[in-house]
Amino acid sequence: MSSLIRIGLLACIALVGCSVAEVPQQEPLNHPLITVTSPLPGDRITSPLTIKGQARGTWYFEATFPVVLTDWDGLIIAQGYAQAEGEWMTEDFVPFSATLTFEKPAYGERGTLVLQKDNPSGLPEHDDAVEIPIRFE
Repeated sequence: MSSLIRIGLLACIALVGCSVAEVPQQEPLNHPLITVTSPLPGDRITSPLTIKGQARGTWYFEATFPVVLTDWDGLIIAQGYAQAEGEWMTEDFVPFSATLTFEKPAYGERGTLVLQKDNPSGLPEHDDAVEIPIRFE
């Protein structure tokens, strides 16, 4: 009987040890030209969504760049522009913010936030973007 109790206790300890897992810290999205500090990849979001970070001046055109929010299927549910919060005519990092208002999609909880480098030339070699996976609250 005592060996059954020991085995039971060891099994409980093993199960408790397995269920306690360290949750990895989310890191801001880093790209050589842009860093997004909010939302972080995997964050649960609600409307209105505030987007913050910093981008090199070359990411902007006329102090703005496009921001798009899509649902799980790639359908655009909100779009707007991030605004530089400082002198953008530089190659240094410049803080930005944007706010998107959207309706939560009827299906699926996953989506993507896309921050696009503004490209007034329209030339594909100047295109760039970062995609941040998000979850709808």
